[in-house]
Amino acid sequence: MQITCPHCGFSKEIDEAQLPADITRVNCPKCQQSFPLVKKVAEVILPQEPVRPERQVAPADSSGLTRREVDSLPKAGFWMRVVATFIDAFIVFALEFLLGSLLAFIGVVSNSGDVGDMAILVQLFGFAISFTYYVFFTGYCGQTPGKMVLRIKVIRCDGSSLSYGRAAFREIPAKFLSGIIFGIGYLMVAFDEQKQGLHDRMADTYVIKL
Repeated sequence: MQITCPHCGFSKEIDEAQLPADITRVNCPKCQQSFPLVKKVAEVILPQEPVRPERQVAPADSSGLTRREVDSLPKAGFWMRVVATFIDAFIVFALEFLLGSLLAFIGVVSNSGDVGDMAILVQLFGFAISFTYYVFFTGYCGQTPGKMVLRIKVIRCDGSSLSYGRAAFREIPAKFLSGIIFGIGYLMVAFDEQKQGLHDRMADTYVIKL
């Protein structure tokens, strides 16, 4: 054991087995001061309690809601979503008309290409505006302006917000598939228990009321 004098700091290693059992004080060989001897007490190893497994609870998302709570949220019905779609379609049409007209005017003034090429360019530009509009707003806050007016929102089925990647998947290929099968993917909203269209099921989303 290591013995250190509290008066002068002198320290020396001594075999504890060589010390008398009843000794309580020692004298420092350097400063001759007496001080109490504190022997180390053997550590008692207590048996560890078995680790109890934590009780499993339903997983919660970043919003703090469980999947069951998210499933019970009020969902936006078919006609409410139709009205929101018409509002968004009007806004997109206005943007396409204004910006497309501006692009066509610039093309005519600069005399770049023939009329057919310019018409194709304007049409592609209109598609880009439409896709950007829906993907940006849905990925940013889950609400296009039309949905904001109707106070409805797109969320993940676990209650979390959409990423831009999931929003792009929902708004472009998933909605294309919902529409190409004679609109049946959209009509599913009217009959589904959770008001999910085919594109909602593919993207794992709900449209809830706020």
